[in-house]
Amino acid sequence: MHCTSNIRWLYIWFYSFLIWAFLFRMDTHAQSLTHSGYHPRRINKCIELLEDGQPIYYAAAYGGYEKGREMAQTWADYIVFNMEHNPLDFGLLREFMKGLVDGGPTPSGHRTPAVIVVLPLLGLDAATVRAGHWMIEQALAQGIHGIHLARARDPKAVKAFVRAARYPIHKQAIDVLGEGLRGWGSHKFAAWVWGVSEKEYLQKADVWPLNPQGEIMLGVKIEDRHALANAEKTLAVPGLCFAEHGPRDMGLSYGYLEGRADPPVPPEVAAAGDRVLALCKKYGLFFLDNVLPDNVIQQIKRGVMIGAGRRRDSAEVGRKFTKRKMPW
Repeated sequence: MHCTSNIRWLYIWFYSFLIWAFLFRMDTHAQSLTHSGYHPRRINKCIELLEDGQPIYYAAAYGGYEKGREMAQTWADYIVFNMEHNPLDFGLLREFMKGLVDGGPTPSGHRTPAVIVVLPLLGLDAATVRAGHWMIEQALAQGIHGIHLARARDPKAVKAFVRAARYPIHKQAIDVLGEGLRGWGSHKFAAWVWGVSEKEYLQKADVWPLNPQGEIMLGVKIEDRHALANAEKTLAVPGLCFAEHGPRDMGLSYGYLEGRADPPVPPEVAAAGDRVLALCKKYGLFFLDNVLPDNVIQQIKRGVMIGAGRRRDSAEVGRKFTKRKMPW
């Protein structure tokens, strides 16, 4: 009997040690991830960087939980989750966000990288966006940090887009946009992803920079000649954060089949980029364009604040040039 009791205590001690070792390892891992000592002041690291005048860079992903864990330590500031040309799957997006949280925090101490979704919703006219507003609400309910609207041809469509992304408690520019449409219940899982209370999520889940306390970034793609014709009115819509000229689709709309986004691009595409950049400067938006290691500095000087191209080497050159302090 005495021998059996000793064996039992030995098992208890052994398994207790294993649990302690596991917890110690997890705690050490978490501390190592924030070893830099940087303390985030925002949920959305991209907004934090843009507020500091720092360009941001993105990577792309499409997948579920394991893909999220894989991307949690990405070099990029945000992740494009593209469901415009991939299957529309909000369950997959939810699992991806869970993986990001479980694989975090980021080297900068943020709970997750920012995630911006592209939907199979085109900004052709207000009726189209109103009919597809459910996609906007579903995407935001998964705890993402922004949406990029494709084919933003009509300023009324863009107003409907911004309206669908807001809660009715936020009042900035409602005389232009109308009252927000997001509903009760859409905040619960998203609040967990952001690591805040449900009340705090409702307060912070609004469009920046229209709402200075907001954490959601909305962008538009002026990506064909029809959208370009209305770009002046479209980019004046309150609630937007960034815009691009979609060089591949812009080229396609002029009959070019190569799909070039890096120089040399067709003259119509280059002119469209200059036009959208000028309008971004006029209306206080951030311009997105492709960057390469050998032109990223030039692009930053030109006014590019969101570096596309999904290349880490481009981001490294750009971050060193702008003397970025936030770890990556």
